[in-house]
Amino acid sequence: MFYLKEKQSLLQGKIQSYWRNIIDALKGLEIDYTNANLNQAILLLSVPMVLEMAMESVFVLVDVFWVARVGTNAVAAVGLTDAAISLIYAVSHGLAMAISAVVARRIGEKDKEGAARNAAQAIWLGIFASIPTFLIGIFIPEKILMLMGASPEVIAVGSGFAAWLLGGNVVIILLFLNNGIFRGAGDATIAMRALWIANGCNIILDPCLIFGIGPFPELGVTGAAVATTFGRGIGVAYQFYVFWRGKSRIHLHMQYWVLDVKMIWNLIKVSIGGILQLLIATSSWIILMRIVADFGSNALAGYTIAIRIIIFSILPAWGIANAAATLVGQNLGARNPDRAESAVWRTGLYNCIFLVAIGFVFIFLPKPIVQFFTVEPPVVAYATDALRYISYGYAFYAYGMVLVQAFNGAGDTYTPTWINFFCYWLFQIPLAYGLAKWLNFNAQGVFLSITIAEIALTLVSYFMFKQGRWKLKKV
Repeated sequence: MFYLKEKQSLLQGKIQSYWRNIIDALKGLEIDYTNANLNQAILLLSVPMVLEMAMESVFVLVDVFWVARVGTNAVAAVGLTDAAISLIYAVSHGLAMAISAVVARRIGEKDKEGAARNAAQAIWLGIFASIPTFLIGIFIPEKILMLMGASPEVIAVGSGFAAWLLGGNVVIILLFLNNGIFRGAGDATIAMRALWIANGCNIILDPCLIFGIGPFPELGVTGAAVATTFGRGIGVAYQFYVFWRGKSRIHLHMQYWVLDVKMIWNLIKVSIGGILQLLIATSSWIILMRIVADFGSNALAGYTIAIRIIIFSILPAWGIANAAATLVGQNLGARNPDRAESAVWRTGLYNCIFLVAIGFVFIFLPKPIVQFFTVEPPVVAYATDALRYISYGYAFYAYGMVLVQAFNGAGDTYTPTWINFFCYWLFQIPLAYGLAKWLNFNAQGVFLSITIAEIALTLVSYFMFKQGRWKLKKV
């Protein structure tokens, strides 16, 4: 009896400890991630990062939820624009990876001033990077949709949506880049709050601007892009408020904003790998979207809805993976590579538990989830197949994304770039085309190719990670 009471007391103590850590994570408790208990460090970083990514995934779902009420062509326009704008996400994430790795390394070295100087230069780099896409969004949004295979009806409905998202891409880049700075510094709670603010504005404005509720104009699908752009803009304004008020580990004093060409060039060298890495992955996704488009608007709409649902589950998992990136960067800065490696395997296990649980739901209950967004039978059929097929690989995705983020956190952005090149361009795209066109699997062949390619990527990443060269990377 005494033994059972003792075990119960220990269990209650552990539960209370976890709850205290979760509360501390939401409050933004400052600790030294190079010395703290590893489980505590992962929890304090991953909880706000998961919630941050959950908010980003809500962006994805809110738009398609309301746009689906406008019509199938509107959903197809959103899907094609998302495929095009994914190139901007690649640049955003690539820059965020670079600055996160550099800031994490400087924080690990106890050099806060160096971290802040690099952060300011990265923001300048992000602003410069947004200019070409801004011009495309202003002058030729229709041609982008045409290149993506949109029908004249889809172009007519979606050109305004594309113009706003492409033209306002600077807020996309800065939102991700600034959050990369916060994550690298260990201020994951601030990054979470920025997306909560941005997403809250988007949730309120989306139906108002799409359907013209109250004093707002009825803009149709264009209203979704306007709402998203304004919401992200408000989130960026909050980030700069935090930087200037010194409420994070990174305080951007005025003298740090003087352009430093040498520092910017170093950031470009680190970020090129991250940008190429994501450009390869996203361009592969664009090509897959283009293959699916050949099977009609129903297939395209179904695939778009399924991908939005999958992103909703994958983004929080990326939040857990981002915790590994921060721990790797800071512990390499503190010259403790063994602790960095331990953090990767521990984080991978937690991520696997999370994603496998989500995968079971998508495999066994896909139809009710899809019908929350649309009840059109052909669209539901395609979306259900996509959701189920892609979910079969969730256990592999969990470890794959953690391993990739471990490379990025170390500043070794080129290894994942080569892995993506071989697994996506040389393997996934030919596989998708062959299954869909030659073997007559149709759109379902594309869905299946995603699972097979992601499993291959995880296995290759594991082999490269075990080589240990990432531990020697300097940034």
